[in-house]
Amino acid sequence: MARGKDYYQILGLAKGASKEDIKQAFRKLAHKYHPDKQEGDVEKFKEINEAYTVLSDEKKRAEYDSYGRVFGDQGFQGGAGFDPSQFRDFSEGFNFDVGDIFGDFFGGNRSRRGRDISIDLELTFRESVFGAKRTVLLAKISQCEHCGGSGGKPGTTQATCTHCSGTGKIHETSSTFFGTFTSVQPCKTCRGTGKIPKERCENCRGEGIYRKQEEVEVVVPPGIEGGEMIRLQGMGEAVQGGPAGDLYVKVHVRPDPRFKKDGPNLVTDLSIKLSDALLGAEQSIQPLDGDMTITIPAGVSHGELLRVRGKGVSTGRGKRGDLFVRVRITLPQKLSKDAKKLVEKLKEEGI
Repeated sequence: MARGKDYYQILGLAKGASKEDIKQAFRKLAHKYHPDKQEGDVEKFKEINEAYTVLSDEKKRAEYDSYGRVFGDQGFQGGAGFDPSQFRDFSEGFNFDVGDIFGDFFGGNRSRRGRDISIDLELTFRESVFGAKRTVLLAKISQCEHCGGSGGKPGTTQATCTHCSGTGKIHETSSTFFGTFTSVQPCKTCRGTGKIPKERCENCRGEGIYRKQEEVEVVVPPGIEGGEMIRLQGMGEAVQGGPAGDLYVKVHVRPDPRFKKDGPNLVTDLSIKLSDALLGAEQSIQPLDGDMTITIPAGVSHGELLRVRGKGVSTGRGKRGDLFVRVRITLPQKLSKDAKKLVEKLKEEGI
């Protein structure tokens, strides 16, 4: 037994922990660090097993508490040993079902659910601002509309499945390096329903589901951004004996050369003449929802933002953000003699 390891610390326990505390700590950590789990860690899992093997045995625990090691046990000497047979001792004397701890590693007690699917949807910039409804055609596994998913010929009755005696479940025993485990699986004959049709549906051949093309309406909320996902619950692929999966729609927005989004607001550029900037003017613009005229105030600066309320991104319930018009003053490339004289006069006046 390797020296220096604090088995109580490994299990997160104090030295006087009870047998029940040790079992509960091992159960929690073994479930968390099992190599098949997302956070799994093989070395950590071995260490947890090593600590439990010692502390759950009264003789080994007494030796460890007294001398910091276990005599006559070479299985973990130098930290190199990993004997799978040690795992078979876990269920002995336990007051809970070990299959409950590791059942998900072997497929036990999992509810059936249809597969999630995802698609891409391209929108115009205007659709992303105001929202839209799109109908997409998908080829996916769907519930049979002829039999309603029962798999039976309409009008016929359902019989009790003889394979599972109507329970919809089959108990399967498997041998693993943990020992012998009994898991509960959905009955393959009736697919977990406990019933089988006396006469099969001709449309789906008794499966209750089949692959077909189906139109799905996608409601795009206003103000959506490119890269966002829309989840349509239950619109994924169907499965007999369980709920359908979900449909995920990834949105792509085509850019607009005139407008940019800034949260609930829109920003656009407007080019005006120098004379309009100095004297002011009425200017026609084209927002996303029609034409309108705005007032350019006299003395406006280059880059100044003019606000048009309620012409931005739709935020729902009839409310919208604002449209900001960024002024771009264009200067003439050439000036006539008269224009030069006017500019020189302005210069003399300090303008």
